[in-house]
Amino acid sequence: MTGGWFSQTGLARLHDVMAAHLERGDMPGSVALVARNGRAHIDVIGTRTFGDAEPLQRDDVFRITSMTKPITGAAVMALVDDGTLHLDAPVDDLLPELADRRVLRSIDARLDDTVPAKRPITLEDLLTFRMGLGMVFAQTTYPILDAEKELQLATLSPPFPPSPHSTDEWLRRLGTLPLMNQPGEQWMYNTGAHVLGAVLERATGKSLETVLRERVLGPLGMGDTAFAVSPAMRGRLTTAYAADWQTGELEVLDGVEGDYWSRPLAFPSASAWLLSTIDNFWIFVQMLLNRGVHDGTRILSASSVDLMTTDHLEPSQRAFASPFLGDTEGWGYCMAAPASGASPDTIPRGFGWDGGAGTSWRSDLDADLTGVLFTQRGMGSPQSAEVYADFWEAAYAAIDS
Repeated sequence: MTGGWFSQTGLARLHDVMAAHLERGDMPGSVALVARNGRAHIDVIGTRTFGDAEPLQRDDVFRITSMTKPITGAAVMALVDDGTLHLDAPVDDLLPELADRRVLRSIDARLDDTVPAKRPITLEDLLTFRMGLGMVFAQTTYPILDAEKELQLATLSPPFPPSPHSTDEWLRRLGTLPLMNQPGEQWMYNTGAHVLGAVLERATGKSLETVLRERVLGPLGMGDTAFAVSPAMRGRLTTAYAADWQTGELEVLDGVEGDYWSRPLAFPSASAWLLSTIDNFWIFVQMLLNRGVHDGTRILSASSVDLMTTDHLEPSQRAFASPFLGDTEGWGYCMAAPASGASPDTIPRGFGWDGGAGTSWRSDLDADLTGVLFTQRGMGSPQSAEVYADFWEAAYAAIDS
């Protein structure tokens, strides 16, 4: 780890790189944070929405989508720290709907073509996304994908629109599906984080947002991070855009009235539903960089932070994780983590994750570099659009060691 900061030339180039994307109409605005040695530089450009006369502000609110996952993971580990939950324990007692699982013989099998699960699903299976269910990228559909869509579970596809079901009904429906893989055998994206939301509710007897507020958001002072737009956040909400998959033209995914986020959900997604600001999220990242401590108060144990930010996957599981991870990144608890043997030239490196609605974060301990980018442009696929690649290249190039 080095103790330097950034060159002024490098920071100016980072600004110019992001401004060039605005000029091309790739997005209406962005908030870019780069930090080293505990010191952050934040650059805000553009507007909240295309055509807006008012400039974007540092405290404007973005949909961080899958960057919700690490915050969920932190809440789970807070309950592990106090003994409420145990990593190696089956989740059957809390989630009897997921007991006695059956597993498909193959991904394209009929739903009744199954074998018994070799063991129960554990809490660590959920945190490492090895519970046996998750997203599948294929040119065709399969019976289990059709069934998941019909059940309105919203775990095997982008989270829009959200599932309308309560926690109990959501779990009941999930429990009617077999697993795609044996518990613990393969990394599969997304569904594990949804189930962790149910674990948090069942373990505490409280709503998911209450648990997150009591265990993570409140202690960290993250008052602008929530599952729904509060009156105080309303005037600062940005518009979310996504590219049409045929034309590439940007279309409104969710407007400033917050169609999807305008009211609390029956069962908000612990995987992808939080709203936040750059400063709120930076507080969360700093807590992890300080190994669980915020302003002298311990939020998580150092060992829990280590578990969250350390790769738990075998090489074969990382390969199966393509196109999300491939062989360049591993997976800790609810976030990417540096994979052993990965090329040192790969950027970004470190722990963190991205949000499909236009956000990205990594903390690279070797370079003492943290980058957080908030935009309103959805990624559209696990492979980052040019704006994200350009941000990371410019962030690393700005280092003045």
